[in-house]
Amino acid sequence: MPFLFPKIYPILDSAVIPQTQRGEFLHRLGSELAEAGVVLLEYRNKTGSDAELIADAAVLRAAMPAGKVKLILDDRTDLIERAGFDGVHVDAGDATPAEARRLLGPDRIVGTFGGSEALLPGIVSAPVDYLSIGPVFATTTKQTTKPPIGADGVRRLRQETGPAAILVAVGGMTLDAAPAVLAAGASVIAVAAAIFRSADPAAEFRRWQAALH
Repeated sequence: MPFLFPKIYPILDSAVIPQTQRGEFLHRLGSELAEAGVVLLEYRNKTGSDAELIADAAVLRAAMPAGKVKLILDDRTDLIERAGFDGVHVDAGDATPAEARRLLGPDRIVGTFGGSEALLPGIVSAPVDYLSIGPVFATTTKQTTKPPIGADGVRRLRQETGPAAILVAVGGMTLDAAPAVLAAGASVIAVAAAIFRSADPAAEFRRWQAALH
């Protein structure tokens, strides 16, 4: 049975994880998020060593059990097996979607960037489970030179993909703006700073969940 994507997709960037008592912080955070109802989470670490990624992944996996939460690793298709994660998000410069699918097989989740002003050529036929689109608004958590596309851009990309594609809207998401982005055709809202830079990420996730369901 295919995975039913939730409306809210938290993205945990390593920049918000402290170096001191890192494991304890991550275990508490992961446990609280799982308890709050998170069923899909991406862990993104652009600068850490393989050892750091694997250590963080082990803590998150223990705190967010495999039968309850799908964990996605950014970029690193080669570490998915060792991490015990459920899938990967690949962008330009990483493994291609086809390579990721070949390495991970049919049962793991593979996501990739689908487009901004327009869809990337041929991306709709890529062997992926979801396409991220954006940035929808200006973002502080991921470096990009692409201008924000707004809800109108989301609507345009939905028209290009047709109704079946899972479109994950990324970039500068706020709870005030999220309903309009979903109404424009996004399937899922990816949230980084708005959740993880709040004082209580689990409580903030619950607030989003209550508002968007």
